[in-house]
Amino acid sequence: MSLTDDVQVPLKGTDRFFINGEWVTPSSDSAFQVIDSTTERAVFSVAEAQAADMEAAMEAARQAFDKGPWPRMSHSERAGYMNALADKLAEKAQIYADLWPRESGVLHSISQFMAMSIPDLFRYYASLADTYPFEENVQPTPNPLFPPSYALLVREPVGVVAAIVPWNGPLDLAAIKLAPAFIAGCTAILKMSPEAPAAGYLLAEAAEEAGLPPGVLNVVTADRQVSEMLVRDPRVDKIAFTGSTAAGRRIASIAGERIARVTLELGGKSAAIVLDDADIAQAAQTLAGAECLLTGQVCASLTRIVVPRSKHDEFAEALAAAFSAVTVGDPFDPATHMGPLTSASLRDRVEGYIAKGVEEGARLVTGGGRPKHLERGYYVEPTVFADVNNKQTIAQEEIFGPVLSVIPADSEEEAIDIANDTIYGLNAAVFTPDAARARAVAARLRSGTVGHNNMKLDMGIAFGGFKQSGIGREGGTEGLRSYLETKTILLDENPYA
Repeated sequence: MSLTDDVQVPLKGTDRFFINGEWVTPSSDSAFQVIDSTTERAVFSVAEAQAADMEAAMEAARQAFDKGPWPRMSHSERAGYMNALADKLAEKAQIYADLWPRESGVLHSISQFMAMSIPDLFRYYASLADTYPFEENVQPTPNPLFPPSYALLVREPVGVVAAIVPWNGPLDLAAIKLAPAFIAGCTAILKMSPEAPAAGYLLAEAAEEAGLPPGVLNVVTADRQVSEMLVRDPRVDKIAFTGSTAAGRRIASIAGERIARVTLELGGKSAAIVLDDADIAQAAQTLAGAECLLTGQVCASLTRIVVPRSKHDEFAEALAAAFSAVTVGDPFDPATHMGPLTSASLRDRVEGYIAKGVEEGARLVTGGGRPKHLERGYYVEPTVFADVNNKQTIAQEEIFGPVLSVIPADSEEEAIDIANDTIYGLNAAVFTPDAARARAVAARLRSGTVGHNNMKLDMGIAFGGFKQSGIGREGGTEGLRSYLETKTILLDENPYA
C-alpha cells in the first residue's frame, strides 16, 4: 500500500448489512461514500440503511433476546464466544489499522496500537464470567409483615442494546459497549457512522467467524433520521451512545418518553490547570503533544489551559513554540505528528471557530490556517490562542480540532472556578509536582476524570462525565452495571441445597 493513493479495502459485504447472522441485501441501492481524509478521494462505499433495514435489525435482536439461546447461556458459555471473537478481531487488526487513518485522520502508529488492544476488551469482560457477582445470596431484612426467607440478588441482562458509535474511535467505542453487553447476555444492534464504517464490518466478520448465534450482533450504517428509530422503538431496551452533547440531549429526551435505559458519553471542554509550582516548559510540551491525538478530535481533549496570570505570557509562548513545531502531514508517514481532520465540513467548522476567536478578541499566537505545504487533505494548523476570556465562544464550545486556549487566572481558587465554569465535565488535569496538591484540586473539579501532569484516561476503570458530558460510565466493572437489571428473588428456602 502506498502512502496516499493505493488503498485496498479487504472488507466483506460492504454492499450489505449483517443481520440475524447473515449478510442481507439492503432494501435500496442507497450508499455512503467513505472519503479518505488525506487525499479527499472516495476509497470505498457501504450500504445505507433505510427504515426497512433498521426494522429488520431490531426484530432480529429482539427475537434473539426473547427466543434465542444467548441470554439463557451461562456467563462462561458466552465468555467462550467472546474469546473466540477477540481472536478473530486480532487476526483482522492490520486491516483496521490501515483503514482507520483513511476514515478519521488518526496516525497509523496509533491505529496499529489501538487495533491490537481492542481484542483485550472482549477478553477482559469474558474474564468477569467467573468473578463478577451476577448472583449472590443476601441476608433478608427482618420484617414481621414479610417473614424472612432465602434472598437472592440477581443481575440480569437489560435486553436489546442499540450501540451508536461516532467516527473518531469506531472500533474501541463499539467494543466498550458490546463487550459488557455480551457478557451480561444482551443482544445488540451496532449503528456505525457513515464517515467510518469499516470497524463495524470487521466486527461483523469476526462475529460470523466466531459463531455467535444469529441476532446477537447486527450491524448497519445509517444517517441520523433512520438511526433515531433505535431510540424510539420499544423493542430496544437500552441506548449506548457516544457523540455530541446536542445529539445526546435529543436521545435522552426521546428515551425519557418511554423510560428507556441510556448511557451517554458526550462532549467536553476540558480544562488543564497549571499551578504556580508547575514546570512551565514541561507542561507546555506535554499539552501540545496530547492535542496531537487524533488531531484534537477527542471529546476528552484538554483544550482550555488555565495558568497563573503572572506566567500567562511565558506559558502561551512556550505552548505556541511546542505546538507549532508539530509536523502535520500524511498519517502513514512515520515523521508525522498530526494528521488531517476527518472531513471538509469539520475543517470548515474548526476554521469558523478560529475566526470567531479572533473576532471576539482572543490573541492568535500561532496557527489559524491551513498548512501551506499540503495541497490536499482536511488539514488545519496547530493553533494557540492567548488572553482568552472563559466566556468567549472558543472557551465554551467544543471545537473538535487542534485549537488550544490559554486562560489567565489570578489565584488557584479562580482557576478552579474557571475550570468548572462550563456545561461540560468530562476530563481535566492538574499540573504540579505536588501529588497531594493535585489530589486536593482534583476533589473540587466537576469532572469524570482528572489526570496529574498529563491527559490521562483509563477505560479499564471507568470513563464518563459530569453535567452535560453524559450519563453513566463505560469501562471496567462500572461499565458492566448499565447493561444489567437488578432483581430481588425471595424464596422459602435455598434452591441450591
